Amino acid sequence: MVVHVISVFYDGKCGLCAREIGYYKRLTSRHSIVWKDIANEPDHLAGTGLSQADALLYLRVKDQNGALQTGLDAFIVLWKQFRVWSALAWVAQLPGIYSAANFVYRRFAHARFKRHTHCQSSLSDMHRS
Repeated sequence: MVVHVISVFYDGKCGLCAREIGYYKRLTSRHSIVWKDIANEPDHLAGTGLSQADALLYLRVKDQNGALQTGLDAFIVLWKQFRVWSALAWVAQLPGIYSAANFVYRRFAHARFKRHTHCQSSLSDMHRS
C-alpha cells in the first residue's frame, strides 16, 4: 500500500495561522498530513535548506513527491487534500486567478511577517548565525 504524505510547515505562534491549521486538522484528508510548527520547533526545518525566517514568511508544504512548495502553491497542495477545498485549489490554478491570488497572498504574508515580533526576531537570529 502506498501512503501519500505531505508535510505542512506553519507558524504556530501566529494566531491566525494556528487557527487556520487547527481548522484543517479537524477535516478528513485524502492522504496523511504531517503538521510541523516551525515557530515553536525550528528543528523541523532540518534538511529543508530554509532558515526559520524564510519558513515563517510563507506557508511551506513538502508535497507527495518531496518537493517543497511555497506560498499559494503550498496552499494548493494543502487544499487538494480535502474534498471541501479541492475546487478552490483548481480555481486558484487558473492563470489570471493564480497571478492575482499569488500577488495578494505575498502582500499579506509580508505584512503579517512585519507585524509579528517572533518573525522579526528570526531575522535577527539569521544575521547572527
